[in-house]
Amino acid sequence: MAERSAVGWTLVRVVFGMTLALGHGLGKVTGDLSGFAEGVAKLGFPAPLFFAWCAALAEFLGGLLVALGLFTRPAAMFAGFTMLVALFRHRVDPFAKAEMALLYLTVMIAALIIGGGPFSLDARLFRKKA
Repeated sequence: MAERSAVGWTLVRVVFGMTLALGHGLGKVTGDLSGFAEGVAKLGFPAPLFFAWCAALAEFLGGLLVALGLFTRPAAMFAGFTMLVALFRHRVDPFAKAEMALLYLTVMIAALIIGGGPFSLDARLFRKKA
């Protein structure tokens, strides 16, 4: 990955990861999930409180890990799946409601494909020795 592309990817990964974690996940993991769990139940998920916690942790921890570039692909997989469910949930809403889930999903798919990139903790910790 060329250096300018690596810097650009790092910027996208950090901004989207942190906004997902702090703007969407933090309030869920530190607040009352009962209202969110009701929405999860309406989607037909069994054990809605459990899946609400799964989604909240995928947003918060997944977002943080993507931002740090640590275990980027697994974190992006969980966060991306959560965004896919959110996109499904907002399918009947105006596009402005679904747009954020679509943007996060797109970045998480990119993170699955690209990984953390050279400016990530993955690259630092798991670099292959020549």
